[in-house]
Amino acid sequence: MHSHTARKKTPVTLLAVSIALALQAGAAMAQDPAPNATDLDTVTVTGYRASVEKALDIKRGETGVVDAIVAEDIGKFPDSNLAESLQRIPGVVITRDGGEGRSISVRGLGPDFTRVRLNGLEALSTVGSSDGQGGTNRGRGFDFNVFASDLFSQLIVRKTASADVDEGSLGATVDLRTGRPFDYDGFTLVSNVQAAYNDASEKAMPRFAGLVSNSWADGKFGALLSVAYSERDTVEEGTGTVRWSGGPTNGGFNPNSAFKDALRADVFAPRFPRYTLMKHDQKRVGVTGALQFKPSDRTLFSLDALYSKIDAKRDENYIEANGLSKTGAAGKSQILVNNGEVRNGALVYAQMDNVDIRAENRHDEWSTDFYQLSLDGEHKLTDDITLTGKVGTSRSRHDNPVQATIMMDKLDVQGYSYDYRGNKNKPVFNYGFDPTDPNGWTLSTIRLRQNYVTNEFNTGDLGFSWVVGPAFTLSGGVQAKNFGFDSLERRRTATETIVPNFASGNTKVPADMTQLAKLSGLKGAPGEWVVPNFGAIADQFGIFSNQGTFALSDYAASIRSVEEQDRSGWLMGQFSTDIGSIPLSGNFGVRYVKTQQTSTGVATASGKPVSTTVQREYSDTLPSLNLVAEITPDFLIRFGAAKVMSRPGLGALTPGVTVNVSGSARTVSGGNPLLDPIRAKTADLGFEWYFEQGAMLGVGLFYKNIESFIQNTRESRVYSQSGLPDSLLNGTTASPSDEFVFTVPINTPGGDLTGVEFNYTQPFTFLPGNWSNLGAQLNYTYVDSKIQYLTSSGVVAQKTNLTGLSKNAWNTTLFYEGSSWSGRVSATHRDDYLIQVPGTEVGFDSAAQGVHGQSGTTFIDASLHYKINAQLEVSLEGANLTNQAQESWVSNPNVSLPLEYSQTGRQYTLGLRYKF
Repeated sequence: MHSHTARKKTPVTLLAVSIALALQAGAAMAQDPAPNATDLDTVTVTGYRASVEKALDIKRGETGVVDAIVAEDIGKFPDSNLAESLQRIPGVVITRDGGEGRSISVRGLGPDFTRVRLNGLEALSTVGSSDGQGGTNRGRGFDFNVFASDLFSQLIVRKTASADVDEGSLGATVDLRTGRPFDYDGFTLVSNVQAAYNDASEKAMPRFAGLVSNSWADGKFGALLSVAYSERDTVEEGTGTVRWSGGPTNGGFNPNSAFKDALRADVFAPRFPRYTLMKHDQKRVGVTGALQFKPSDRTLFSLDALYSKIDAKRDENYIEANGLSKTGAAGKSQILVNNGEVRNGALVYAQMDNVDIRAENRHDEWSTDFYQLSLDGEHKLTDDITLTGKVGTSRSRHDNPVQATIMMDKLDVQGYSYDYRGNKNKPVFNYGFDPTDPNGWTLSTIRLRQNYVTNEFNTGDLGFSWVVGPAFTLSGGVQAKNFGFDSLERRRTATETIVPNFASGNTKVPADMTQLAKLSGLKGAPGEWVVPNFGAIADQFGIFSNQGTFALSDYAASIRSVEEQDRSGWLMGQFSTDIGSIPLSGNFGVRYVKTQQTSTGVATASGKPVSTTVQREYSDTLPSLNLVAEITPDFLIRFGAAKVMSRPGLGALTPGVTVNVSGSARTVSGGNPLLDPIRAKTADLGFEWYFEQGAMLGVGLFYKNIESFIQNTRESRVYSQSGLPDSLLNGTTASPSDEFVFTVPINTPGGDLTGVEFNYTQPFTFLPGNWSNLGAQLNYTYVDSKIQYLTSSGVVAQKTNLTGLSKNAWNTTLFYEGSSWSGRVSATHRDDYLIQVPGTEVGFDSAAQGVHGQSGTTFIDASLHYKINAQLEVSLEGANLTNQAQESWVSNPNVSLPLEYSQTGRQYTLGLRYKF
């Protein structure tokens, strides 16, 4: 199923769709023939229910705490996106970008704390994002939207550590496995064709997945090829403020005498009160191939190849009162506040004169290519000794050659007002003029950026397994892993302020070089405005010529790289015994790893950029223990304990400093190559009752003592007070008197994380007739943590949750699996979570108490399938049926104010599947 969202369906339409699905499901139960009594001895479980049972078999057979999702066949995952499939697992929550799942958090620990392995090898993928979502990913977090779920046969989330699994995770290790020919019985051909419709973009989008597999020579040789292709066209609408800021007196404004007493020194106002309209156009293709050779029962070789490419174009349209973000003489100090309303220190409504208004059009083009090639072998040297080996390489290259923004302004506008008093996510703006009038706008800025990020892993390992006796197996191995990260940014060498004139001899934008941006699903006031016509102005000035005033050069402060050489060895014992009448099994072991790290970046010395390289080395000894007690054959108690580590984020390791001026946004970010890794001690206790076939009731308790945490401290201050040279601002539109947001990573005291998971799965076989084809999956996770945060100056700030942690998360699925009809309805929820601690707003009742957060979400998806015959099946799917919005905010103990709000709509998919 897609999780892409849209917007134009009303609640009445949604209700009609829900009723239709319910009626069709009811018809399914009425039409499915009752089982023949002669067949009861050989019941074959298929479809979604079969996938659930296979996942439970994997969970039950593991020694550690493991959850899995298994596709019965290609294109049979519960969602078309990997992240959205993984959110069905207890403790896994996702974040979305442009309506599609992008990254995961496990048990309250964010994407940087989760390692992802593809076919047993660690990998990393990177994509671009909208400006509001932080742009290009330059961290260790895995971007799941690079891959379609159609390419994979199995997803496994390992929540406890064992010596034989790669180090580097605090949250979980996610294993993604593509199909292999020996997974299928002889010749197999499957194709799945779908058409998706997004009611925000009002466009139909194709999807295709196909697989062919065969084996020869009595099963000694096999080959497989699978292909997946999809297109996405979505529209995202919303509003934003970017953040709230104040000033030394009266919030930095110039109030008139009648309103002066209402403004205090700590009054805060939105920096960019604006509407946003974003259009995403994405094409994704993926290919997997596998060869397997089994010359004898003792030897098996597997060669796996994976390739994925995602191409995207994105257009972002804004209209904003950018004068509220300016701190110079032409900014807030010139704005006359005539009237307004202050609530809890925030100016939530204001009527103003002398306000600068900006309309902008940003255009992005980016692509990500990912490939992986791996060869692994297994040979039974004797009946008791098995040797294993694996070598592989993977590479993710993200190219963003076009990231350009064209801006046009109207200065010193009279009669501007904003109003957040009603619906804070849907404010009312009055610009003092008709925002749809294309006349009178001045071309002000043309911003050009290019971004490139490359991640590469080269891995080799050797291992052995020795069955010492019927109750004990000793295994071990060595691993060498080289990781490389390179990041490059290019910018306009000249200032971003526009210099060339139009043919008329001035910088006034001709009316025919503007276009209308219009909100459709989000009812704004006003809901439409003019923006620069990107193509017309780009052609007029030749902004992509890379010549003259539009020439690009490397932006030295953002050039950085990290190289890591990880060398590890491990030894593990697996045992089984009895304690009285209770069988006990488990594993115990230790993993030792040495990390050699080289970080390169550009630092500043005497106002000049200087390439700087810092090397360091550290090692970790990581013991682990996993136990399983079979109290009865169907009731298990699990215990796990381990010491784990996670390496610092890549962006935090640069020895340089980056000064970024992007429109009116001004930031300075520095790195710390001497950061220590995040280390923790973990413990898990689980209870699982498999009370019938395909059914399970479980509860798991988990605890993590996080010894140290890496925090990106942020603080707003005037650039001239930072000690950095003014020369770093050359070529930008900023001045030393402007206010910047400074970000510096440091090791801070850690804290405890505790939680509990509940898991219930059951087919309702006890119900009469076709009702017995129903089943349910429910899970719930509660997580709590308290991490001590510091301000950028090292002063103790608040002690609160980890960023990215939702205290409550749950997922529920009701499914029906008949002989002809099948379907399911799923709901997934996560609570509010923090995205930045402390907050940026200094003085906002103290930055040490402010936070930025994301509101909780509940997504509802549904699907319906009908088997025409044994080979042909038709499907209808719906994603984000309630048009769930994304909402972020800034708050302190007294007030909560909006940051960003957006909707991406509902999506419906019609498909036809054929299997030979």
